[in-house]
Amino acid sequence: MVDAQPINSKQPEIDIINAAGALIRSGGVVIFPTSGLYGVGADIFNAAAVERVFRIKGRPRNKPLLALISHRKMLSCLTGSIPPLAEFFMDRFWPGGVTLVMTGQDHLPAGLLSSSGRIGVRLVGHPVAAALVDAAEGPITGTSANLSGASGCADPKHLAPALTAAVDCVLDAGPLIGGAGSTVVDICGSVPKILRQGAVKSKAVMSAFDEYQRQHVDNAG
Repeated sequence: MVDAQPINSKQPEIDIINAAGALIRSGGVVIFPTSGLYGVGADIFNAAAVERVFRIKGRPRNKPLLALISHRKMLSCLTGSIPPLAEFFMDRFWPGGVTLVMTGQDHLPAGLLSSSGRIGVRLVGHPVAAALVDAAEGPITGTSANLSGASGCADPKHLAPALTAAVDCVLDAGPLIGGAGSTVVDICGSVPKILRQGAVKSKAVMSAFDEYQRQHVDNAG
């Protein structure tokens, strides 16, 4: 079992972040804070590291892991062209509690892509999570730090011992606000499809879509 590494939640220490980022770049797995819950991070381009996350959590292989980014420019290595609706939703909900599902690039590990070739992506808002993605020099996995089927964890003191025994580092920023995970929205079709209700209410997502239609679709006629 690794010892938790205390870290400042607002101004994370550079040496701690750099060490955790180096672990991820070398194939390691790190537990870290996000806006509401703790997550499990690994290099999404390292198939062995992604597989390790599945094993650690006991997660079914048919439930892909989402990717966390710290800057929109990172989307270029995950998906192709970004449709106007995606840009609109990014402006409205990122960083924050919405994961957008888009068409993924073929080179991504199977554990990141759905059976239809799509990937879930979220721009992180928590200072530690954003700094970790930067230090890892690329997107990382963003699955919650829990065993499959269990509730997410907002307090590192309550992390499952099986998790802390299997990862390489725990970044302890103290208790988080908790709550639901991100709301997962598929924006590959003409109308957004909510795949999982989470931190952002479905009503807010569809209200944003209505506004998008008024601003973009109706004006095109």
